[in-house]
Amino acid sequence: MSDYVWFITGASSGFGEAIAQEALRRGHRVIATARNSSKLTALKEAGASILDLDVTSDDETLAAKLKEANAVYGKITHVANCAGYILEGTIEEASNKEVFDTYNTNVLGTFNIARATSPYLRTAAAVPGQQTALATFGSLGSWRSSAAVAHYCSTKWAVSGLTEGLAEELAPFGIDVCVVEPGYTRTGFLNRGSDGAGDHRVMTARKLAVYEGTGAAHIRSALQQYDGNQPGDVAKSAKVIVDVLTKEGAAKGRDVPIRLPLGTDTLATIRSKCEATLKLLDEWEAISSSTMREA
Repeated sequence: MSDYVWFITGASSGFGEAIAQEALRRGHRVIATARNSSKLTALKEAGASILDLDVTSDDETLAAKLKEANAVYGKITHVANCAGYILEGTIEEASNKEVFDTYNTNVLGTFNIARATSPYLRTAAAVPGQQTALATFGSLGSWRSSAAVAHYCSTKWAVSGLTEGLAEELAPFGIDVCVVEPGYTRTGFLNRGSDGAGDHRVMTARKLAVYEGTGAAHIRSALQQYDGNQPGDVAKSAKVIVDVLTKEGAAKGRDVPIRLPLGTDTLATIRSKCEATLKLLDEWEAISSSTMREA
């Protein structure tokens, strides 16, 4: 049995489930969580311990849940923050509550877990030779926003930005921190039920006719077409993620990167963003520089 103990949120599907299954296949121990642990039956049968957990719970509830989780195997060495969903709708169409809820899960929930697990990771990291890591989930959307999904993309920008700071904070304790930034990966993330909403793709209640025929409508259509046709492979992605966070396999001899882009679509997006940003800087450098005080 490996010396690694994983604590995984959002493990009922997608990346969370795939990472849990990959870790179990390697003989690692896994504590899989979801808001409704009855959806974790397959992982339980595969050997995972399961736990009900809502990442938006208050500090006291989360502290109690992490104490319970840590007691299962006596430690936690790896954390994967996979809980999240996409809110589909324009800025104008989204209500205050819809916006709050998506930020509450995708951003605040991610760092609720980071805050609650940090003491346990520090304790594990203090043991000589024990490798520890914490992963958050950004996205291709951490680099490029779009009409109709700006709220989702902005949550992923926030996660990537906060993770960079978190990495500096936890580095002195020997805890590796990484934000995984996958592109379009074939999971159920873009599924929509007959009522227009799924567990991970939620539509704004309001839809304004004025946006028909605009870029927002194009993105909505593209999401629907991508559903079930995403080019990324979630099992292959999970293998890479576990390799990277344990410094094994393809990542042996490498340090854990602060950002882990996954997929050729993400690589292309990041390169395009960097090139466009450098072009913008060149075009506006003289004007930008003119705002400095004279020596």
